[in-house]
Amino acid sequence: MKPGVYPAMVTPMDRNGDPDATAMARLAAWFEAQGCKGVVVAGTNGEGPSLAAVEKRDLLRSLVPAAGRLSVVLGIATPSLSEATWSSEQAAKAGCRALLVMPPSYYPEAGGIEEWFLALANRSPLPILIYNFPQRTGVTISAKTLGQLCQHPNVIGAKDSSGDASNLTAYRLAVPTGSSLFVGDETLLPEALDAGWSGTISGAANLLAAWLVKAVGDYLAGNREAALVRLAAAREALLAIRSSPQPATNKAALAELGKIPCPAVRLPLTSASASRLLQELNRLGVL
Repeated sequence: MKPGVYPAMVTPMDRNGDPDATAMARLAAWFEAQGCKGVVVAGTNGEGPSLAAVEKRDLLRSLVPAAGRLSVVLGIATPSLSEATWSSEQAAKAGCRALLVMPPSYYPEAGGIEEWFLALANRSPLPILIYNFPQRTGVTISAKTLGQLCQHPNVIGAKDSSGDASNLTAYRLAVPTGSSLFVGDETLLPEALDAGWSGTISGAANLLAAWLVKAVGDYLAGNREAALVRLAAAREALLAIRSSPQPATNKAALAELGKIPCPAVRLPLTSASASRLLQELNRLGVL
């Protein structure tokens, strides 16, 4: 995967609560225009656990042809190896570039997590990024485990949303040269770039894509000082986004900005107001 910014894009819903493929394609076009390298579909911000596998397949079938230069990555969060395999096959048929896969989480005390990933890597026609988000899954992917998994030719790296800064160096040292590492906690992006990471798969990029793209682009182009200044200026905005209920607030803000037609989320999530967040982002000058 190319270094850069990949929004963990929300899944727009229509008034009936069904995924709105047209709105999703328009949102992806906006991300492309802002310089993003790709998007993650049906991840944490995309309400992936609330979407049926068939719904994800249908979204990919409509989104990928409309995604332009964006690399489309499918989020997978299921303990079912057969479902994960089926989804990987459907994603490949639709033209996705990769998968972002959470560990199976219903049996976090089980000893087969690594074997589960390796079985999926053997079966998947697409390369896999391991998704470490222990706050949601109850499973922590250690640097040692990640390094072992990345020895498989179909495991290309990881996204880490743990917020554990010690992973930045540990993960980089554990994986082979050329592996892709993306930070999910955007407040750690300066340290991640300094540690040689590839960029961010970012929920906040639903609102701050242009700002993050410019910062990461400056860094990768060798203008580290300008990048760090921009990221420091965005830190307060990132904290405001991350402290608000997500993805509901992102969707409400995107609806108020006219980027999606409807702010609805699926149960068990409930709707949120974005008025205070938008006021804060406007005050900070990041929109």
